[in-house]
Formats: sequence, C-alpha cells, structure tokens
Amino acid sequence: MDKYEKVIELAKRRGFLWPSFEIYGSTAGFWDFGPLGAALKRRIKETWRDFYVIREGFYEIETPAMNIEDVFVASGHVDNFTDLMAECKKCGEAFKVDLGLEKCPECGGSLGDAYAFNLMFKTSIGPGSKRIGYLRPETAQGMFVDFHRILRFYRDRLPFGVAQMGKVYRNEISPRQGTLRLREFTIAEVEIFIDPRMNEHPRFDEVKDIMLRLYPAKERVINGVDLEISVKDAVEKGIIKHQLMGYHIALILQFLLKIGLSPEKIRFRQHKKDEIAHYASDCWDAEALTDRFGWTEIVGIANRGDYDLKAHAKHSQTEMTVFTPYEQPIMRERTIIKPNVRAIGIKFKDKAAKIIEALRTLEPDQFKEGVIQVGGEVIPLTKDLVEYERVQEETCGEGVTPHVIEPSYGIDRIVYVLLEHSFEEEMVEGEKRVVLQLPPNIAPVQGAVLPLLSRDGLDKRAREVEYSLRKSGFLVDYDESGTIGRRYRRHDEIGTPFAITIDHQTLEDDTVTIRERDSMKQIRVPIEALSGVMKKLISGDAIFENVGALI
Repeated sequence: MDKYEKVIELAKRRGFLWPSFEIYGSTAGFWDFGPLGAALKRRIKETWRDFYVIREGFYEIETPAMNIEDVFVASGHVDNFTDLMAECKKCGEAFKVDLGLEKCPECGGSLGDAYAFNLMFKTSIGPGSKRIGYLRPETAQGMFVDFHRILRFYRDRLPFGVAQMGKVYRNEISPRQGTLRLREFTIAEVEIFIDPRMNEHPRFDEVKDIMLRLYPAKERVINGVDLEISVKDAVEKGIIKHQLMGYHIALILQFLLKIGLSPEKIRFRQHKKDEIAHYASDCWDAEALTDRFGWTEIVGIANRGDYDLKAHAKHSQTEMTVFTPYEQPIMRERTIIKPNVRAIGIKFKDKAAKIIEALRTLEPDQFKEGVIQVGGEVIPLTKDLVEYERVQEETCGEGVTPHVIEPSYGIDRIVYVLLEHSFEEEMVEGEKRVVLQLPPNIAPVQGAVLPLLSRDGLDKRAREVEYSLRKSGFLVDYDESGTIGRRYRRHDEIGTPFAITIDHQTLEDDTVTIRERDSMKQIRVPIEALSGVMKKLISGDAIFENVGALI
C-alpha cells in the first residue's frame, strides 16, 4: 500500500472518512465525515475563524447555497465555469479532457469530440416554476450580492473584509482523487474590499521576514525551479504584486503551519495566463505535497480586481461603489441622464416613478443598451424618453469601485492533507506503531481517560475524571478495553495527544499519569490541577516536562 491507501484505510476504519451512500454502492465525489473526521474538520474551521474573524476582524455572514440564475449570469459562471469533456465511443464513460488524453482510460476505446461542460448543478426554484436556480460553486457571489448591505455595516469606509464558510457544489466530470476532488465540499472564503489606489498593509512588518517557497509563473516557464524568498523581497522584486497580497499569502502559510501541515511540503504556485480564472487578474495557489498526487492545491488567493462588483452593478443596475472624500472640493463637468418625465409618465403610467428613479441612479455608460431593469423586469426605452446633459458640479469626493483580494480555502482537501502529513509509522520495542502527529489543539480527541484496570474502583474514579474534564470543556474518550499498551496504540493512531491513566496510586494520593503521544514520556499530576494542566498543554502554553513530575 502507498501512503494514500494507508491513510484512507485508517480514516475509514477509525471513523474519519466514509464513502457516502456505501450500502447502495457509493458514487464518486461524495464522502461522509465520521465522528473523528467531523471533530477534526470542526477544529480546523474554528482555527480559520480565529485567524480571520477574530484576528483580522472580518465579520462572517451566511448566504443561501441555492442562487437564482441572475447571480451567475452576472458573475460569468453560466458562460465560463466549464471544463472540456469527452465521452468514450465504446463504453460511454465521460472524462475531463487533459493534455495527452487520447484513449479511454477505462476500456481503451476512442474518445468523441471534446465540448464544454458547465460544472454547476442546475435546478428550478419552486413547483412548476420557470425560474432557474443553481447550487453555488463558491460562496463568494453571496458576499458580492450583499455588498451594499456589508458596506453600510462597515460604515461606508474601506478597507473591510467579510468571511463566509459553507458547502459548495461542483458537478465534476470524473472525480477520481478520493477526498481531493469532490462534488460537494466545504470552502472558507474571505472577500477583502480595498481601495485600488492603496496596496499597502498596515501590519506588513509583522510578516515581511517570513520565508516563502514560491513557484512564480515566470520561473515555471524558464527553469521550473521553486524560489526560497522572504515576503518583503518577493514584494520588492515584483514577484508578489503588492503588500496586501504578500500579507495574505503569509497569513495562509501561518494558518497551514498552525494546524499541523509540514512546512517543507508547502509552496505557493502562481497561475499562468492560460489557466487564470475569468474573474482574476492574479492568482496564487497554496499547494501541499502529497504522496500519490504530488503538489495539490488546497488554498487559492486571487486578486479579483473590480470584476465582480462591476458585473453585478451592471446586471442589477445597483450602485456598488464606495464614496471616498477629497481633501478639498473640486469642480467637475460630467454627463448625466435626464429622464423625460412627461413622456415616461404617459407611456408607463404606474411604473413611471420607479423607472425615473432607476434612471437617475445610472451613469451614462450603464445605459448603453437602452434598457433598464425595474423589479426584475427588463424594460426597453426609446431615445425620446431620455436626454443627456453636461453639468458642472462641485465634487467633494468620488465613488470608487473597490478591488477584491480573496483567500479561498478548500477545507475538505486540507483535512486529507493534514491526515497524510501527520501519518507516521515507527518501530517501538519490535512492534509497528502508527501515529497521527496532529497538534494538540487540532486533534479531534484531546485526551484519553484510561483506568489501569476495570475493577478495584479504578473504573469508577476514571469515570469521575472523565466527567470532570468534559465539564471543563475537553473532548475526552473513556477506554477500558484491552491492555493499557493496546489502548495507548489505539489512541496514537487517531492523534490523541494525551492519555490520562488512573492507577492504584490514584486511589492513594489523588494523582494521575499523563502520557504524551509523540515522545511517549509520562508525568504525574494532581487531579485537582488536571484541567489547568491540560489547558496549557493543548494551547501550547507549557512544556510537557515542566507541568508535572516526570516518571
């Protein structure tokens, strides 16, 4: 077995990951998170919230997974969110067309002509409804559509950010990479709205000396070699375009290291022009090295520019700019739309007021096509209904369409990569020990409570210790089945960082032993201090040997 097979076998056997719909034969692209997988995923998500919602101050919102078609027409997904697909003429299997794919991988048959396949799941909204809907392929559009509300929440001042985490859906053509390519998965995204004229970050000095492993698009073309470079030098040399991108690339690295990924197996790869998304002007992927699949994308960070806000402003005819004041007022000449109030009133009657109001909010370049949208209805207007007028105005500021920096995390991919990077096998006293070296603050089970024997009152005292720890907020597991050594090994392979043993000395002096997973060292501490000791050990605020008597 390669490492991927070993990790998946462990994950399925111990309750991290299970194929969905298993009793019906399963289907590619869907996996369930079992008890330990759900707990591990939850700790990763909470660490992400700690980084972005608490530390960065980006409030989190929640928008529907089902979106109306208008949203994705505006965003470009209806036309552009596609992969090339070809079907085998012999067995009928469909495949994503990659370079070099000439024959069917399943049966060797010839492939038909390639065509664009839209990856969104399409449906209708409401019974008998003709309104088309799509399951979202990203959470970002919900944040862009709510921009006018979010802007008001942040008191109409740039910069600001908003976070969202949730399920997204992509109808992948042939998902054959286990949990790395799913049709339903969780992503965590942040949209950071910035003034396009200001690319500096006020806390750049905090990250400027962090070393990055970069694989820029230019280097890929020239020699295919990674660069080891500081954030500061990468920005100054123009490899990373500006401080804002540099800061958030560094933040991604800090997060991945915090949850336990191997630093030597992380790099940032820049997209080449022929692979960059339709909405982005620059994009980097945080990639993790995996045993079977090589370098695999787990986080993307894109400079989306003003693409999304301008697209939604145009299609919804809603203002999506931020007023930025000048130091001194200036006189400016501009062209405005002047509705022919009388003619519009005669022609549209009860709709006239709304049409006039909508026209007055538009700039001339937003009215090029001679149509206006009112209450979801597209209304064509003839030339006699509008006029254009040049006016002189004293201007105290201007409306700026913000640019957007977007870090986007694939949480399910990160779960698998973390399991693989943490997976270790070693020989201990002639026996193989499997261990997940997860950080204590990320491990799904934080402690195992183990009575040395399930008699002599040890089991009763162990239950009391278990309940006390649970009351203190720790997720612990009580285990009395098998020898103490077997129980240690059982918890090593699910990453439990600390094992608390209740023995006969416990009944005499009210102390317990704590075993540390990676070193297998043990200390003895009083039960009354146990919760405090566990808190320090899990948070990393204490060294194991310093919080108890080493035995």
